[in-house]
Amino acid sequence: MLLEADGRYEVVGEAANGVEAIKMAKELNPDVVLCDVSMPRLNGFEATHEIRRTLPATKVLLLSMHEGDEYFFKALRAGGSGYVLKRATETELLGALREILRGGVYLRQPTAQRILQEALDSGDTPDGPDALSALTPREREVLKAIASGLTNQEIADRLVISVRTVETHRAHIIDKLGIRKRSELVQFALKKGLVE
Repeated sequence: MLLEADGRYEVVGEAANGVEAIKMAKELNPDVVLCDVSMPRLNGFEATHEIRRTLPATKVLLLSMHEGDEYFFKALRAGGSGYVLKRATETELLGALREILRGGVYLRQPTAQRILQEALDSGDTPDGPDALSALTPREREVLKAIASGLTNQEIADRLVISVRTVETHRAHIIDKLGIRKRSELVQFALKKGLVE
């Protein structure tokens, strides 16, 4: 109901269990599958793995009531592009969908912060004295927003720029810092004091 009410998405099917989800995905070839982790016959992780194996272009966003980071990593290992709690707000769910449809991975902010703190503690980030000064003021703003867990659309809205401009800034940041992973960008931002 939420997706249909939004107007940007068309729900093409609903499955009652994991086996049916795989069968319907193969028949309908959707852009994205919202997959409950707790399904009868085949759980969401197993269904996601099979859907991604047979339909590599189809994105999968997993839904669950479980909050642990291990579920997020299990979702990624299964081929999912994100993990959203069932109690997530409408804004978060729609933002997660937009992010994965653009080719990104949706990472909830609390999870991102914990993962990045662990990465920061490992000390594997670029920390040359000129690394931060290589970025323009706008690129620093975009980096700070990325590190805060915002999606490209949320960054665009906050900075009053287009999503394409956000993607351009992100590409420049990656080129200048030599950092490709989002977690490493966040780790760099934390280390340089751009976010707390």
